[in-house]
Amino acid sequence: MSQISQLLSYQQKDSELLKIEQEISGSEERKKYAQTKSYLNKASEKLDKLEAQSQGILTHLDALHKRYAEISETLKDFDHLDDLVEGGADLAFYQRNLIQLIDKIKALKAEIAAVTASAKETTEEYQAMRKKVIAAQKQYPELYAAFQEFKKSKQEQADAISKELESLAQGIDPEVLRKYQAKRSERIFPIICEIKMDRCSKCGIELSIADKDKVSAGKVVECENCHRILYKA
Repeated sequence: MSQISQLLSYQQKDSELLKIEQEISGSEERKKYAQTKSYLNKASEKLDKLEAQSQGILTHLDALHKRYAEISETLKDFDHLDDLVEGGADLAFYQRNLIQLIDKIKALKAEIAAVTASAKETTEEYQAMRKKVIAAQKQYPELYAAFQEFKKSKQEQADAISKELESLAQGIDPEVLRKYQAKRSERIFPIICEIKMDRCSKCGIELSIADKDKVSAGKVVECENCHRILYKA
């Protein structure tokens, strides 16, 4: 059997293995397992961010309450305003200060209310997500087991094909087979295509003059565009 014939036989059998691999990767069992796994990975990061965000809000809120307490303490100085005025203090000066302090307190109250609402919202989001994560964590082992069971049901057939491929590989040049496997890993399939009218039958690009000469000499070439292995019947 010629090298090309051997490669084509190998590819024909390999297409059967590829079909099984596609059935596994496209199965509902794998989709559900993969989606849950991806969700748990992303949710873990999100929970960490929410926790850090919540801590930042609480720190900010604590600082606002301290500032509020400081201003409230300053207001106590105005309890003896009458005595200060009687002692000759400038009433207008104290009035201006009082107005400024009251404005600051109003602004602080508004900010505290906004930050408190934000803290509540973050806490509710964290708790809701945590419940979903716990539910997904409980479901994950079942989904993983179902996917593994589905893979197992296909494994015997895949192993039989793999043995046939090992036998066919014996008649193929190791370097050519290495290139074949490399292209397969890049999800290129079919890998070996016939040349028709000096063009790649897969992508349609015309061979270069150098490649035409190689083909005429009975050599195998690679398509410059889709990188498939080309041959002439």
